[in-house]
Amino acid sequence: MHSYSLIAPAKINLYLEIIGNRPDGYHELAMILQSIGLADQIDVRSISTDSIRVHCNHPQVPTDKSNLAYRAAELMVRQFPEAFAKYGGVEITINKQIPVAAGLAGGSTNAAAVLMGIDLLWKLGLTQSELEELGSTLGSDVPFCVAGGTAIATGRGEQLSPLPSLDSVHIVLAKYRSLEVSTAWAYKTYRQQFGHSYIRDSDNLLARANAVHSGAIVKAILDKDTGEIAQKLHNDLERVVLPAYPQVLQLRGVLANQEGVLGTMMSGSGPTVFALFESQQQAEQVKLQVREAIVDEDLELFVTRTTTHGIQVASSV
Repeated sequence: MHSYSLIAPAKINLYLEIIGNRPDGYHELAMILQSIGLADQIDVRSISTDSIRVHCNHPQVPTDKSNLAYRAAELMVRQFPEAFAKYGGVEITINKQIPVAAGLAGGSTNAAAVLMGIDLLWKLGLTQSELEELGSTLGSDVPFCVAGGTAIATGRGEQLSPLPSLDSVHIVLAKYRSLEVSTAWAYKTYRQQFGHSYIRDSDNLLARANAVHSGAIVKAILDKDTGEIAQKLHNDLERVVLPAYPQVLQLRGVLANQEGVLGTMMSGSGPTVFALFESQQQAEQVKLQVREAIVDEDLELFVTRTTTHGIQVASSV
């Protein structure tokens, strides 16, 4: 029997612009995605039976077919039946550190790790782009979670253009443990409220999506100017989530008002809010200050930093 332990980093959105509707029912997006140090550990192990088993240390995470990691294993079984017949089933153990339903791609990064783990277990020799393509059938964030680092994401989020990696931008993440925001609700509500402003023409859709490549935040990333990046943070979904979830709005305000914070924003469809810092010391200090300002055991706070990679193999047996 063989097994691999993989480190699966979370992601934040530094930029999220909703441009219009796509023929497949999704939104046309222009985003900048960033891997961060907060990560889950995924252990993928061969078992002698022809089954898929998922275990997780977090009670809120399902271990059946509704789990994206389970569906990633199912996808590999369908795509590579000969390897499945040769090597047998897989047991997946998820050690969850990334908050659940947080806008941090926790489920997507687990799925990406399973794809990579099974590729290694079954000696398939898939390239990164092949793993990304498989991942795109599972979810829009999965390709990025395979690749990691810093990237522009267009289409529904699966078309990636790597940027020079941002290393050691320090981050505080804040999320109410019991608060969840449905991604589907957030996008649907945005469409209902702001759909009138969508670009209709397909050529203009593409041009607008491509405009992010020459935008101010990309220039700031190329210059590695953390202060300027923080000033150019943007997330269209804040327009619907913040009014509907006053706790998230309050949390964002408290974070923004702390000394040393360069910029703050909600990640993805929320409800996690993040703040950027020049140093870990400042981030640790603000974490303490927010803990004093909001006395609530339900509030989770993390200090982390940007990372340059996606899924990584920690060990193999």
